[in-house]
Amino acid sequence: MKNLLVEYNVIEYGKDLLAEAADVSKPLMLKNVLLQRAEAKNQNGRIYPREVLQREAGLYKENFVTQRRALGELDHPESPVVNLKNVCCNVTELWFEGQDVRGNIEILSTPSGNIVRELIKNNIRLGVSSRGMGSVKSIGENTVEVGDDFSLICFDIVSNPSTHGAFINENKGSQIITPYSIVTGK
Repeated sequence: MKNLLVEYNVIEYGKDLLAEAADVSKPLMLKNVLLQRAEAKNQNGRIYPREVLQREAGLYKENFVTQRRALGELDHPESPVVNLKNVCCNVTELWFEGQDVRGNIEILSTPSGNIVRELIKNNIRLGVSSRGMGSVKSIGENTVEVGDDFSLICFDIVSNPSTHGAFINENKGSQIITPYSIVTGK
C-alpha cells in the first residue's frame, strides 16, 4: 500500500543576507540546499535507497525542474496534489552530491512565498521537506526502508525537517542569493 511520505531538511542562510529577503522586487534564491539524503536513517525512521532516490530525482529534474514547474508549498498538506494557491517555491536546479540530493530553490512572490521571505528576514529556521508516495518495509526497530514504488511529488518549505542537517542555517555550503549579492559578492 502506498502512503504519503514526507521528509524534512533545514535550509541554511547567512545573517548578512537577511535584509535582502525584505525586497520582494528581487528574486530570492536559496542555493545548494540539501533536499534529501540516501542511505541514511532520518528522523522519521526512514531510509531511502540510493537507487530509488537517484531514479526519482532524475525523473523529477526531467519532468518538473527543467520545465519550470517544480513547485512546492508552505508546509505539507495531507494530499499528494500540489495546490497552486499555497505554492511558495520552485526548484530551479537539482543534482546528486555523494548521498545527498541538492538543489537551488527560488522563493516566489506569492502569498505563501512572501511568508517564507518574512520568516527568513526575521532569522527563523526553516527546512525543506520532500513529499512523495510509496510503500515502506520494516528493516529493524523503528526503521523502515522506502520501497521501489516510491514516487517523488515535490519539495515543500516546512518548520521541522526530518533529514539530519537539512535546516537552512545548518546546511553546509547553502546560501541565499539575490541579484544584489551576486553583484556585490556578499
